[in-house]
Amino acid sequence: MTRQFVSSRVSFSMKHFFWVLCLFPYWITAQVATDIPTEIQAIIEDFVSDQEDATFDFNTLLENLEIFLEQPIDLNEADESLLRELHLLTDRQIDELLKYRRTAGKFIALYELQAIPGFDLNAVRRILPFVTIKGDTFDYNLSVLKMMRDGDNLLYLKWNTILEEQKGYAPRAPGEEDENRYLGDKNQYYVRYKHAYGYKLSYGFTAEKDRGEEFFTGSNKKGFDFYSAHFYLRDYSRLIKAIAIGDYGVSLGQGLIIYSGYSSGKSMFVTNIRRGGRVLRPYSSVNESAYFRGAAATLGVVKNLAITTFASYRNRDANFIESSDTLATEEAFSAINLTGFHRTESELKNRNSAQQTSFGGSIKWKGKAGRHIALNTVYHRFSHPLNRKIKPYNQFSFNGQELLDVSLDYAFLLRNLSFFGETAMSDNGAIATVNGLQLGLNRNVDFAILHRFFPRDYQALNASPFSETRGAANESGIYLGMEVRATRHIKVAAYYDLWRHPWLRYNAAAPSRGREYRARITYHKKRTYECYLEFKNEVKQINQKNELFKTNALVDKHTFQGRLHFAFKLTKELELRSRIDAGFADVGTEKRKKGAVVYQDILYKPLEFPLSITARFALFDTDGFDTRYYSYENDLLYTFSIPAYYNVGSRAYINLRYRGIRHLVLEGRIAQLYWSNKDKIGSGLEAIDGHTKTQVSLQVKVKF
Repeated sequence: MTRQFVSSRVSFSMKHFFWVLCLFPYWITAQVATDIPTEIQAIIEDFVSDQEDATFDFNTLLENLEIFLEQPIDLNEADESLLRELHLLTDRQIDELLKYRRTAGKFIALYELQAIPGFDLNAVRRILPFVTIKGDTFDYNLSVLKMMRDGDNLLYLKWNTILEEQKGYAPRAPGEEDENRYLGDKNQYYVRYKHAYGYKLSYGFTAEKDRGEEFFTGSNKKGFDFYSAHFYLRDYSRLIKAIAIGDYGVSLGQGLIIYSGYSSGKSMFVTNIRRGGRVLRPYSSVNESAYFRGAAATLGVVKNLAITTFASYRNRDANFIESSDTLATEEAFSAINLTGFHRTESELKNRNSAQQTSFGGSIKWKGKAGRHIALNTVYHRFSHPLNRKIKPYNQFSFNGQELLDVSLDYAFLLRNLSFFGETAMSDNGAIATVNGLQLGLNRNVDFAILHRFFPRDYQALNASPFSETRGAANESGIYLGMEVRATRHIKVAAYYDLWRHPWLRYNAAAPSRGREYRARITYHKKRTYECYLEFKNEVKQINQKNELFKTNALVDKHTFQGRLHFAFKLTKELELRSRIDAGFADVGTEKRKKGAVVYQDILYKPLEFPLSITARFALFDTDGFDTRYYSYENDLLYTFSIPAYYNVGSRAYINLRYRGIRHLVLEGRIAQLYWSNKDKIGSGLEAIDGHTKTQVSLQVKVKF
């Protein structure tokens, strides 16, 4: 490209002047922002509100955004993985941004974003606080010592408890066995220290004691039940792309053999179906199962070629069994425990009872126009064989002591077509594949299609591809998604997913199938209000017991939910959000179950006073768990809460956040659940005899 073309590209006009006027207030805001904007939190809610599976710690999403507020991403240097960490751009927007930079050269001004296909004014405003344009080449001259000296230090202290007495904490009756009570008290403690120099360097530690676990006594004489530490360095030189020591996560390809980063499933980001982002990432979560412990590195050995390798050795909680025959007796375990709880004698018995060694890596070639191809492999070995109790639905699942998976993943652009996929093989010869296509039909219409095929005998311990069920086995399906930006104010998004399970599943005693569609129409007026109407319909087959013949037969479970949502920004300080959910569930010949939820949120963040308040009051009336509604709740800083609303009752919470002391944030939260139609909340040792469950939390964040 000639400089003359660049000059003509950015020649000033009334159109450019209009965009400068529109974006200038947001640019100014970005320079002084100290908190994540509420509209950004609403976007994150769309990602996580339907995530019933908590295998990934969502708390890091907002924490990363705060880092980008302080040190915005340079659009002239950011690669695909860094742009994905924003979680604010669609896959097409990322592809088009990189394509625009390759074609037109480096950005000269931020208002150029509006010239990129797929970027409307709302999309530009959304990312503006988190991006910048420096124009210089990437700085590889920073020393590790300088980053350790000049970075930010963050310390988090958190406590929470439940006020009502639960069965596990009630006084023991004379002669009662210890197994009927928790060994520790009902308080949860959490401590986390982190030093960060932007997104280039991070090190720190995390310590947590769950409710019911002992603290500086008994099984935890050294204090907390769980400790984690990490050191992470990124983009240090052209050779050293990433180094991770301690606890870390690994994500390869489309998740067929391993994926520990955040990966959205079916959501209203209907075209975001592609896995991506960093291969290696630091781990600072309190999820006690979803990490590796050891060392890993990504090296740029030659231009366009990167090699990643990792090694891990860690203890696992496992249920041990005695497997014997006439010739030998071999110790084995039947399952790996993923909860991380060590509150009772039986849970402590399983603690760190097995060891897992993991090795793996990737060789990845990256070309122009978004092309890449990578060869990936992961090997696991346990200290003892895994020997599941064989049942019809799990007879093809992994059993044994060693497992090897290999895969080939790819991506390339062809005009406005973006192809991606991964094909993997486990060491029993089973082959799984997932392949997708994303395209922009025009400037305002995006389309995505994804096909997946996971045979019943495919085996991978850490798989997390796009799928209906957890893992990557016993499923095939096709997904279609489309987003239409009809006008400046109206957006329509919808998807349709059709799948089948060729073998038995838990709670499905025969091969089964399902289908689902979801659609939302949104009306948005700049800085004033947003409303949307959404429908979700799902039909899938499950067991229903025939009482006459005492056998199970497959029946359709049909679930329909509708939602009407309003968000009004009355002033710069006050926002109101209102929502109504209603729907039904039909299960075979059972009577239809209905339910509805209505809630009101208040978000008050004074500009001149350091105390902010968020609160909710919700009423729900449902016929039970089958008509539950998962709802995102504002919580303490970097904490997500996604409870299920069901039965008949109410739920209310209030969060207070005080920022009046420099470098210090104080937070408190109280949330109460009330069931009017039940005399007991919870089950087992978590049971509460009564109608209410009240949770209290406090958190301190110190920056130094």
